[in-house]
Amino acid sequence: MRLAVPLAIDPSCFASWRQDAPVAVLEGETMGTTWRVKIAAPPGFERATILAAIEARLETILAQMSHWRAESVLGRFNRAPGGAWHTLPADFALVMETALDVAERSAGAFDPAIGALVDIWGHGPVQVARPPQPAEVARALAQSGFRRLAHDRHPPRLRQPGGLRLDLSGIAKGFAVDALARLLRDHRCEHALVEIGGELAGLGLRPDGDPWWVELETPAPAIAPLAIAPLAIAPLRIALHQLAVATSGDYVRGRHTIDPRSGCPVDHAMAISVIHPSAMLADAWATALGVLEPTAMQALCLRERLAVRALVRRGDEAVEWISPALDAMIGPTDET
Repeated sequence: MRLAVPLAIDPSCFASWRQDAPVAVLEGETMGTTWRVKIAAPPGFERATILAAIEARLETILAQMSHWRAESVLGRFNRAPGGAWHTLPADFALVMETALDVAERSAGAFDPAIGALVDIWGHGPVQVARPPQPAEVARALAQSGFRRLAHDRHPPRLRQPGGLRLDLSGIAKGFAVDALARLLRDHRCEHALVEIGGELAGLGLRPDGDPWWVELETPAPAIAPLAIAPLAIAPLRIALHQLAVATSGDYVRGRHTIDPRSGCPVDHAMAISVIHPSAMLADAWATALGVLEPTAMQALCLRERLAVRALVRRGDEAVEWISPALDAMIGPTDET
């Protein structure tokens, strides 16, 4: 077992830490998946109040960014005529600004404007009977791409160039995790673990004084047949102390990551995990890195100083790569 811990502990968390705090678990459904929150409950904790606040916050996010709701802010933008400007609410504006920045920094490996491609491959709200033909991919590519967007920050607004469809599935879950973490802090819940569909953020400490430990999954041969290589990869457990982790890959949902540059699914990335203070950025970077071939992925990780564990296919083997930023967090292997 390998353990990765942050290089510093936030001393402010000890002011509100309580060894006798009971752990409350709240959960539900959102974004086509599940959410779960573990809270080291502070004095005066009201479960019903927190649950209602979480559900309301998630509904606000869905009303803005859902690819599956025709009347969401995103849905209305996708149907708008060419040339129309749309004023963005605060959440949407922050996500778009971040998404466009990561798109630029990754040279288009991450792209929030590939909804047309997502749809023709059957990952959108409409089921498809077969994979798209090359001509269909070419048409969707012509409609797509963040460089077709015009974006203003003050006031925040976005211009529909005509036929472009946004898809924020590579960043919205991470944003929602961050949003719930902020909500919990606003309600004096300073110690908690937040999860939405496998994207996680850890606040403060558990009542026993440990951080919120999360083990990165290593796909088994039954899930992703790769000879015996996955069995040789030692488990990696992350201490989520004021940190988040997001994973992108195909070992659970199949090859659903679309390369915005080719318009086709990626077939080499099994699981790319990014550890970052922001779940939104971890989510977006995991998506971008999963698109890139290993050499380019590693170069981008080094340039951006990202903490990354990557499992990629090389022939019939699963190959693990640990970025220097993550390697610095990993202590000596615990042989027991």
